[in-house]
Amino acid sequence: MNKQLRVIISGGGTGGHIFPAVSIANEIKAKCPDAQILFVGAEGRMEMQRVPQAGYEIEGLPVRGLLRPLWRLGNIGVMLDFLKSRRRAKEIIRQFQPHVAVGVGGYASSPTLNAAHALGVPCLVQEQNSYAGVTNKSLAKKAERICVAYEGMERFFPKERLVLTGNPVRQNLIQPELSPAEQAERKAEAVRSFGLDPAKKTVLVIGGSLGARTMNQSILRHLDMIRQHPEVQFIWQTGKVYSAGIAEALNAVPGRCPENMHVTEFVSDMAAAYAAADLVVSRAGASSISELCLLGKPSILVPSPNVAEDHQTKNARALSNRGAALFMSDAEAPDQLLALALKTVADEAQLQSIGQEARKLAKPNAASDIADEVLRLAQLSTEHRR
Repeated sequence: MNKQLRVIISGGGTGGHIFPAVSIANEIKAKCPDAQILFVGAEGRMEMQRVPQAGYEIEGLPVRGLLRPLWRLGNIGVMLDFLKSRRRAKEIIRQFQPHVAVGVGGYASSPTLNAAHALGVPCLVQEQNSYAGVTNKSLAKKAERICVAYEGMERFFPKERLVLTGNPVRQNLIQPELSPAEQAERKAEAVRSFGLDPAKKTVLVIGGSLGARTMNQSILRHLDMIRQHPEVQFIWQTGKVYSAGIAEALNAVPGRCPENMHVTEFVSDMAAAYAAADLVVSRAGASSISELCLLGKPSILVPSPNVAEDHQTKNARALSNRGAALFMSDAEAPDQLLALALKTVADEAQLQSIGQEARKLAKPNAASDIADEVLRLAQLSTEHRR
């Protein structure tokens, strides 16, 4: 391109949207160092802190999600905020004059991409899940490219605009190839960083940065079972929302917390946590699944029932049907999850099989491939403006 590339990236709300968005931005900068990248997020959401921490500017919109049930009077205010957000998005686009607008999901994507399309800016939508949500299906009608992570997405989107890229992951998870001896040493070092024993099998339980009630209950109800299996140890991320209550429950009775367990509100070094884990128990968000596949990690997926179109169940089934993960419903988890985890982590052949199948689904170049699509659209946009 002869002119300096300008790209708007919109979305956020959760780490599952923010980390991929930042990875895409980093790849654009790697390919085009002079590029200007501006993020657009939702006021009060985590992207307003995380994006500047990653070194990028961000503008906030007063957009927020609809209240349930939909007939609640408060939704009048939600719709007024959406209209304000769309007007503000148009102002941002007129001032910044992007060559391309990218939507990664989250509240801010809709008003931003709608405004960009109305002003003639080419749009790219990134659909992370195996089942497209209502918002992205609507936005895709106005998008020149739809980057997807699963095959068969033509049932939701125009086939001629689809590009199978996979989902970007946190770039610090992408490690150079290591020899078996180096892998073993890295794993041992990671296990020791959590104060655990490298000689034991390790199960990582994660429910996202805020936590997952069902998964926490699955552990809290069965502390005796964990205590009875000292040959296995656990890294348990409780999440911010539940950490205080769990700490109180564990401290209420001396010695209630098993010695073979590391309990933490938040795992700051996920690369170390994954390296330490022989088995991962996780929700089935698209970003988490992409990380598990990239690393070839055996997992038990427990889909959250509290997401739009139940897309986490569809994500988890896409893996479990191919032997790339085990599936456990949210309803069954409090009674059955821990027993399944203990059984699975003891079966080395099963761990190897699940990990190998997961790695077959990995798309390690996702962020780079999406950045390439952004650059192609930018070139077309520049030629069109001449």
